[in-house]
Amino acid sequence: MSEINRLILGDNLEILRKLESESIDLIYLDPPFFSNRNYEVIWGDKGEVRSFEDRFSGGIDHYIAWLKERVIEMHRILKPTGSIFLHCDWHADAYIRVLILDKIFGQDNFRGEIAWQRHNAHNDAKKKLAVLKDSIFYYTKNGRYTYNPIYIGLSDEYKNNFYRYEDEKGIFRLSDLTAPGINKNDKEWKKFHPNKSGRHWAIPSETVSKLIPSNKELSSLEKLDLLYENNFIQMSKSGIPSFKRYLDTSKGALLGDIWIDIPAVASQSNEKIGYPTQKPEKLLERIVKMSSNENDVILDPFVGGGTTVAVADKLNRHWIGIDQSVSAIKVTEMRMQNQQGLFSKPFITQLHKYDYDILRNKDAFEFESFIITQFDGINNTKQRNDLGLDGKTRDNQPIQVKRSDQIGRNVIDNFHSAVMRNDKNLYEKLKIEAKPIGYIIAFSFGKGAIQEVARLKNEENVIIKLVTVEEIVPIAKKPTLNIQIEDKGNDSKGTREIDFTAIAHSESGVEFFAWDFDYKNDKFNPQILIDKSGTQTQKFKAGLYNIAVKVVDCEGLESLELLRLKVNGILERS
Repeated sequence: MSEINRLILGDNLEILRKLESESIDLIYLDPPFFSNRNYEVIWGDKGEVRSFEDRFSGGIDHYIAWLKERVIEMHRILKPTGSIFLHCDWHADAYIRVLILDKIFGQDNFRGEIAWQRHNAHNDAKKKLAVLKDSIFYYTKNGRYTYNPIYIGLSDEYKNNFYRYEDEKGIFRLSDLTAPGINKNDKEWKKFHPNKSGRHWAIPSETVSKLIPSNKELSSLEKLDLLYENNFIQMSKSGIPSFKRYLDTSKGALLGDIWIDIPAVASQSNEKIGYPTQKPEKLLERIVKMSSNENDVILDPFVGGGTTVAVADKLNRHWIGIDQSVSAIKVTEMRMQNQQGLFSKPFITQLHKYDYDILRNKDAFEFESFIITQFDGINNTKQRNDLGLDGKTRDNQPIQVKRSDQIGRNVIDNFHSAVMRNDKNLYEKLKIEAKPIGYIIAFSFGKGAIQEVARLKNEENVIIKLVTVEEIVPIAKKPTLNIQIEDKGNDSKGTREIDFTAIAHSESGVEFFAWDFDYKNDKFNPQILIDKSGTQTQKFKAGLYNIAVKVVDCEGLESLELLRLKVNGILERS
């Protein structure tokens, strides 16, 4: 599977069916809850509305069937050591667990139900029992799976109750050096034998390993002596040894299935992107750390506001995000672009249609790799001394890619010659079988190229297939965008009030606008993310301002317009 991180626009069922079996390490999904219908339509774009109508058209049975067929595919693409976390609420949690997860993953692979407390009780709790939590069902594909224990901070109450001692090394608590069950090989130490009370020695190996040279093996009694010599053991008056656990070395308390320490995203949070059901990054960070390792592949098939992929990227995981909503994909794309740093891995956004201008001006090697993959071919990794042949089909027929329009006859001549020189035997075999000796992919072909291909076929029995980029991937023109401004003059405080109107056109229709009123360093960081109307009013003090406006159409294609305003005694635009 490709390690390129991807955002994919489309029905997740169709996309899941195309993903390779056993290729994903961790899946987190937060599907639309089976709750108030109006609440479920968040972005309001065509893809989301279509999906909404699909899943709610037949009540709970239809909803479960809609979700189940997707989870079946998720089970298929999970690696044997993989995990899945399904986030839901009380409206359908029992149905989801019994009719979907237990059926597909098996009851033996149920690892827990995480209760995440989203908020505290409000006034409505005076009239009924308040619902404060969501459920996150945790299943694995098999009995062997990735699990990294999570520790959380100790409460003040816990520290006060248990860390009641202090010596020259710091504050500590006393813990057992023994555990239940008899080990007949245990020996007595300082007149104490654990077997007499039905127990055996349980010596903290982590502390011992820090005190001895590596690879040196010690007996249990030698380890106890070493700990005692270094003041890690305290003897009671009755002669029972206890281990000193110091507060400053504590990892914290092991996490269980009740999560009350992660609040929902607050209205003033820096994370807030305007997505009503946005989950906090700390929640996803905990899940990702717990059930995956660096360079693992994380999938979120309902990407929404993009929290899962944003966290996966920060934690050095590969990721795939899928959503049927154009708005969800584009908002997540902007979020990931703003998060990109010097060492960030690249990502691609796969839309229904591709922007002609972006493809036409793409880096040549990147374009070759992209279009050959889309053509279901195999890329030529050499890129040197390759006779201009960029790849081959699954049947070894050469492919040449031209990131150009109106390809001329000379390209046909050079390609014909290169194919013969590359593999004469294959060339003759394909001619005899009346199969294409190769394929040339370009944006368009000139009259001379088309005529020469026809002549070769008719006179020399040589078939060269000319394939346009649009035959491989659907292409559309990006939307047009124009910004109008109206100076409303100064207010009583001397600030300038300006009305902005974004006028855009796209054959597919305009989805939304986004505004960055402090555009810096060619990085679009919108303060207003989803604007359906294209109108904004802002106030400015005297100074120079760089303003960027982005329009996204219903296919996910976009355009960006830049404004430079000088606000002083008069308003100037450049």
